[in-house]
Amino acid sequence: MSSRDDAAARGVPGYAHLAELALDLSCTWHQETDWIWRALDRRLWELTHNPWAVLQAVSLERLRTFLSNAENAQQLDALIEARHRQATHHAASPLGSDGDPFTIAYFSMEFMLSEALPIYSGGLGNVAGDQLKAASDFHLPVVGVGLLYQRGYFRQTLDAQGRQQALYPYNDPGQLPISPVRTADGEWLRIEVALPGYAIWLQVWEARVGNTKLYLLDSNDIANYPAYRGITSELYGGDEEMRLRQEMLLGIGGWQLLERLGITPQVCHLNEGHAALVVLERARARMERTGEPFEVAFAITRAGNLFTTHTAVEAGFDRFSPNLIVRYLEAYAEQRLGIGIEALLALGRSNPQDTSERFNMAYLACRGCHAVNAVSLLHEQVSREIFRPLFARWPAAEVPIGHVTNGVHMPTWASPAAEALWTHFCGQPHWLAGEGELSSAMAKVPAARLWQLRKTSSAQLVSYARELLARQVAVSGGGAEITERARHVLDPNALTLGFARRFATYKRPNLLLHDPERLARLLADPARPVQLLVAGKAHPADREGQAMIQQWVAFSRRDDVRGRVIFLADYDMRLTQELVRGVDVWINTPRRPWEACGTSGMKILVNGGLNLSELDGWWVEAYRPEVGWALGDEQEHGDDPGWDATQALALYDLLEQAIVPTFFERDEQGIPQAWVERMRASMSSLTPRFSVSRTLRDYYQHYYRPAAEAYRQRAANAGALGREIAAWHHAIDQAWPALRFGASHVDTHAGGHRFQAWLHLGGLTPEDVRVELYAEAGADQPAACHEMHATPGATPVACEFVAEIETARPAADYTIRVRPWHAAAALPLEEPRVLWQR
Repeated sequence: MSSRDDAAARGVPGYAHLAELALDLSCTWHQETDWIWRALDRRLWELTHNPWAVLQAVSLERLRTFLSNAENAQQLDALIEARHRQATHHAASPLGSDGDPFTIAYFSMEFMLSEALPIYSGGLGNVAGDQLKAASDFHLPVVGVGLLYQRGYFRQTLDAQGRQQALYPYNDPGQLPISPVRTADGEWLRIEVALPGYAIWLQVWEARVGNTKLYLLDSNDIANYPAYRGITSELYGGDEEMRLRQEMLLGIGGWQLLERLGITPQVCHLNEGHAALVVLERARARMERTGEPFEVAFAITRAGNLFTTHTAVEAGFDRFSPNLIVRYLEAYAEQRLGIGIEALLALGRSNPQDTSERFNMAYLACRGCHAVNAVSLLHEQVSREIFRPLFARWPAAEVPIGHVTNGVHMPTWASPAAEALWTHFCGQPHWLAGEGELSSAMAKVPAARLWQLRKTSSAQLVSYARELLARQVAVSGGGAEITERARHVLDPNALTLGFARRFATYKRPNLLLHDPERLARLLADPARPVQLLVAGKAHPADREGQAMIQQWVAFSRRDDVRGRVIFLADYDMRLTQELVRGVDVWINTPRRPWEACGTSGMKILVNGGLNLSELDGWWVEAYRPEVGWALGDEQEHGDDPGWDATQALALYDLLEQAIVPTFFERDEQGIPQAWVERMRASMSSLTPRFSVSRTLRDYYQHYYRPAAEAYRQRAANAGALGREIAAWHHAIDQAWPALRFGASHVDTHAGGHRFQAWLHLGGLTPEDVRVELYAEAGADQPAACHEMHATPGATPVACEFVAEIETARPAADYTIRVRPWHAAAALPLEEPRVLWQR
């Protein structure tokens, strides 16, 4: 349908209902509307899974015919009624009744919501998209803020030699399931953000995600200077300067957008450090409203900020040269924040006095938030080491980083067959249920029903892969004969292995190719057929990653494995859905501990697939022998090629001696009972644990609700507590250099010790600090920390602190330390200074 026909289409009775459904991205997990788009244009729907594109392309005649059908109109009315009813029905909300509701603003550089909205790259966007969907399920008041990319992340094709080709097709906003945000008088909402010497206009788009909304900022505005129109042209594209511009638009422009919309979030969630500048803009906005100085506004607003780090290596943080920060943010620091550029630069450095240190956005996020969390238990430990420069004198175990292990939105990744099984045995809405409820229900599923699920899913994956490979071969220049042969690869009765990851060296995508002859023998066994589907992109600048793709393509073309191993190009959300629904075993081989969490293996759980993974990321928490298979010894070995070789051999052994035999060991009904029991154990225990429903509950209970309460307390009474904390910070700054230990003494008695120590306070009061006895963890003892208390008669200069403890540990194990203390501060995150007695 041309744009000229748009007004005519809007006049067709029923069109408004179709448009409402087409623009709601909840159709990606509520599939009740699929029949509509299939009926309007089956071919376009199967190629794009984009309802809005189908609705834009369909002819007026076809549209009128469809809507004039009484049965279609009746079903459409029922869908709209159900949608409106669901939007007002608050089912199983984690909010409960304990406290006032509050709004969460979720900032992320990318969101993976649907293949129809390609503004994502990988795992970070996957997490963001699934959490927005879960917020919709829970009716949790979350609003997303991101950028609309004209080209998004690159699309991948392979040439005749198997070399990756990067393509950047244009995202036509008119064909994306988004709509312009308009003001009350009908004008398109536009945000103005100041850049050096020039202001940039940002158009605002809205994506509806069920009961939540995602707002996207777009620099492709005709009023902009040509060089600025392309700032949001490409996700993670361009140079360092372009990245800084994007992050300014996301953080500064994003908060300004919320203000223009009249949205006042109590909690601001930064999904990675890309959005770190929002902590400054949020403080600036409060300064403008209240007249408070930056230190007070920052102390108040940071209480409502949460930073989630996904980075497993320190080099993964965004860093910018000091000169670039000065160029872009000097006027902002001096004129809008009133702090000067050096103070702003200090917020992004581990050593504020080192003027040569690059500005680290993750450090700014850490210093501007009330809490920091990693995305798995192991990643918490890794992150504490990564952020040690900000807490240099603290034991690693006390670096203030917690964790919420990621989960995935199971309804998005479940196949129709899996969804039908879960619904039949567990009821609706089963994804909001807890582990115990789902586990007991899954225990009742007959083995034959579980095995039928795998057979159905495998057949559907083979059918999809054949057609995709045929198109891929044709695009790369293959003739008609080769293309037709591609439509007959794979075997729906074979054991199907899947490996689909970003092709980066630390993920070791070619570990399976360590001994290609051994792998070929495994795949070519006619009695126990095994097949392998591989997919993944390498960064356009990563030559090593691209070379590994070529190695897989070359291997797949060997005569002895042809048709049993295929490389599927352009790994995106649609391909991911098909793979995780159909593979029997998902393989993941990263170098520990570089997989912060990983979510791809979680997506197969709902579909009855099993995991074979390195003991890294989420799999460390999930693995038990009855739910899958594990690689590794839970130690770190770096990039040692010897260890890689050892793990490759272990991988082959597991496949040959455990996985393949278990899959093909069948009873008289043809059911592999041992395999099915692994499926049952994995589905019943792991699916609820690694569902984003659990993740969102964890965020709400451990981070969102405490952050909202902390922010309200600091902002109450015209910011009285915020001013108190800012004054406390100032007092610590002034007095800390003069703080020192005096004489100390310890008396040892049966069962314990009595410690005494004098502390010269430098003008502070005993209430401004906490004095503690600290003992490091030993071989068979945990770390220990005991508070020492001030004795009466303290002077403004010095104070005696005493502690009597019962312990079998020797007194020499303990060291006395002093640290700043305020009952309402998040410590040591907000004040990391600590002084140890020598």
